Amino acid sequence: MPDSTERASKPVPLLVPADGVPPVIGGGADVRDAAERLAAGSGPLAVDAERASGFRYSPRAYLVQLRRAGAGTFLLDPIPTAADLAPLRDAINDLEWILHSADQDLPCLAELGLQPAKLFDTELAGRLAGFERVGLAAIVERTLGLELRKGHGAADWSTRPLPEAWLNYAALDVEVLLELRGAMTKELAAQGKTEWAEQEFEHVRQTGPPKPKPDRWRRTSQIHSLKNPRQLAAVRELWTTRDEVARKRDISPTRILPDSAIVAAASADPTSLEALRALPVFGGPRQRRSSRLWLAALERARALPDDELPPVNQPFTGPPPASRWAKRNPDAAARLSAAKAEITGLSERVHVPVENLLSPELVRRVCWDPPATERDTAVVIDEILAAAGARPWQRELTVPILAEAARTQP
Repeated sequence: MPDSTERASKPVPLLVPADGVPPVIGGGADVRDAAERLAAGSGPLAVDAERASGFRYSPRAYLVQLRRAGAGTFLLDPIPTAADLAPLRDAINDLEWILHSADQDLPCLAELGLQPAKLFDTELAGRLAGFERVGLAAIVERTLGLELRKGHGAADWSTRPLPEAWLNYAALDVEVLLELRGAMTKELAAQGKTEWAEQEFEHVRQTGPPKPKPDRWRRTSQIHSLKNPRQLAAVRELWTTRDEVARKRDISPTRILPDSAIVAAASADPTSLEALRALPVFGGPRQRRSSRLWLAALERARALPDDELPPVNQPFTGPPPASRWAKRNPDAAARLSAAKAEITGLSERVHVPVENLLSPELVRRVCWDPPATERDTAVVIDEILAAAGARPWQRELTVPILAEAARTQP
């Protein structure tokens, strides 16, 4: 490895895996062989997965990369081998896994029955260590002095056969993870953050993916240009129709119909096929074939009674946007201002991003409606944060700040 002086000025390009690009595992016998070799290896397991975000509706994994000391690197095609993975589960599910941005990959791996007994997340480790850039390539260059060239992460990994250059890229992503874990372990220990990291890794491992938010159609791009409930109903019908088609065809929804076309149709409200096809996008040959489907969605929106139309402003289940606090609740605005200032200062002192110290949503919730109790305020706030999933190290650092902010007056 290059020394620290060389790392700062001249990273060494990592162009090909040390042992070459392994063949893709696509059959049960090969799965069993890989499982045996991985079981005979030593230490933690480097893991990565490639999806086809932006191309497919499903978030499933289309390639799984595995590497363990003494075993080497394996590239697994989970599509043809999905029913043959029992030996692999037996071999790796009791191991510690190393992933980068684990929350992105764990859900699609869990769909395959692949779940770690312990986790080390190199991206999260970088955040806790105060690194400004926490992408895999950036952390590898900083800690290992290697240049990991990117380029295929956003590719359509459902493509078959997978191009050799993509497989080379995929193998390199796990090539570095074992050594990177060692470097980040030392970095966290030097900063006294080992326990913080272990709590965060375990939280990610156990939490699972977030639940889908209600009214996902409201995330349609440019929807805020529409101020009429009837128009919003049209967006909802078009979005729902598109989602059903995308799910059935396993194609990314925006490849079925772009958000801009949904908003344009909701705004223009065409009542005939000719008027619909006169709009941008809808006049193209692919959309012309689906014209009756989109027109039917618009007709359903027009037929809705007024009391079934969606409200223009989505009702809040928690505190309102912080920009409205000064008028609606000056005391809460003062508390939030005090808490944010102190947490920002804490972030600078411990070199951890504000959002990793404590969820901003939790900070707002406590400041908007602080506990009114005869019990010690700090104790009650600690219970509130714990119930919401805040880790012990986060509560130890932030509860005193929030308890003090609760006493703030404008």
